[in-house]
Amino acid sequence: MDEPLHCYRHPDRETRVTCTECGRGICPDCMTFGPVGIRCPDHASTGGRAPAAPRRQPRRAPSALSTSGPVVTQALITVNVGIFLAQLLLGGELNGTGNPIYENGVLFGPLVAEGEWWRLVTSAFLHYGPLHLGMNMLVLWIIGPPLEQFFGHGRFALLYFVSGLAGAAGALAWSPNALTVGASGAIWGVMGAALLLEWRKIYVFGGSALTLVVFNLAITFLIPGISKGGHVGGLIGGGLSALVFLTLRRTPALATLAVAGIGVAAVGVALASV
Repeated sequence: MDEPLHCYRHPDRETRVTCTECGRGICPDCMTFGPVGIRCPDHASTGGRAPAAPRRQPRRAPSALSTSGPVVTQALITVNVGIFLAQLLLGGELNGTGNPIYENGVLFGPLVAEGEWWRLVTSAFLHYGPLHLGMNMLVLWIIGPPLEQFFGHGRFALLYFVSGLAGAAGALAWSPNALTVGASGAIWGVMGAALLLEWRKIYVFGGSALTLVVFNLAITFLIPGISKGGHVGGLIGGGLSALVFLTLRRTPALATLAVAGIGVAAVGVALASV
């Protein structure tokens, strides 16, 4: 197995992106987007000419967080599976219904209109049976780690959460009286983020994000019973969140606030739809 590539300015950060001029690894905070690719800070400031030899950076020991793998993805899968098992233990049906967790967590427009806003969040952790759960968790396990590695644990978690809210808003805008559950809105947000990165020439999925999104959009609109609004809403939320993180990559605190603002806007759209 090849040794993981690390940012030359931040040795504790793994990356899959290299400077088009010198080939050194660069993390999102060090990327400068030019007309012919992504450059490191040294070459960005010199217009692509070879810079003076950089000062040697003291190597820091990687933090436990940076070497712990896709912990957010793993945690999300654990929570989703754990909630489904709890539903069964409470006497629920195998299809995920007939238990207090479902009854108090499913997304349903009229109840959201009465003030049960938490359903915008809880519905993303419920599923209609083991097949629905298994398919969503398999997709999350495949596409989550590359995005988590690129953005980092905290920003990936925020992107996932905001995408889930955007998916709930889309579901209510499309069909407010439907009983909707599933993590697919948030998962579509991850695909939307990957698509945005691919548009910016950052290939976290090896250039296959567009194909993945188009294929799944076709399935969404051809197969009945799928929350079309939830998928499209999540896709938009994830794409916008990724755009903010890239645009404001040099001001991470402002980027976090801006992405949180997208989540607030999604809640506003959801409440206006019921």
